[in-house]
Amino acid sequence: MMWKQMVRLAGPAAVLSWLVALATFGARLPDYDQMRHPVSLLGAAGVPGADAFNLFGFLLPGALAVLACVGLLLRMPAGTPRALRVAAQMLLLSGLAFAAMGVFPLDAGDIGNRASQVHASLWLFWLVAFCTGAGALWLGARGQRGWRPLARLGLACALWMLCSAFLFNHVMPAAMAQRLAFLAWALWLALAARLLPD
Repeated sequence: MMWKQMVRLAGPAAVLSWLVALATFGARLPDYDQMRHPVSLLGAAGVPGADAFNLFGFLLPGALAVLACVGLLLRMPAGTPRALRVAAQMLLLSGLAFAAMGVFPLDAGDIGNRASQVHASLWLFWLVAFCTGAGALWLGARGQRGWRPLARLGLACALWMLCSAFLFNHVMPAAMAQRLAFLAWALWLALAARLLPD
């Protein structure tokens, strides 16, 4: 029972950790503007408090997202369509990629160096893994009435993330578009456990 409760609360806890870290460390860093500066700047090498932000802003939320996806896998009974299992695995990989962004931070002194490129690649992998997982969830939920609400939420969040990553940055600051992508993922994490079939 305690394990089930932990898994159920993992998604909302991930969202809370990320939001508190973003607000707290953003307020502590002089001249940091939430509307203009990327989230990853708070964890960049050479920035005061970067290690703590990477822990509470990337590592912990990512680990909790993985736990939430493990719960998703464990809720799948025998005979679950393969697409649903693949979906859960891709969503789990997305959480791992989010956590890894805290292990491989940006370099504030050189945005174009290898460390910064690895961080950017992990961000892209996080996005692609989630959107692929959401698409597989949508496919697997056909004929599985209990999984449809979760699949609809996942698909809506994935489409919003793709728009944020590739369209919205043309009409708003890139930092805002990035935050909208993160918030779509956060919405999925916050609601996923409530929408799982019994």
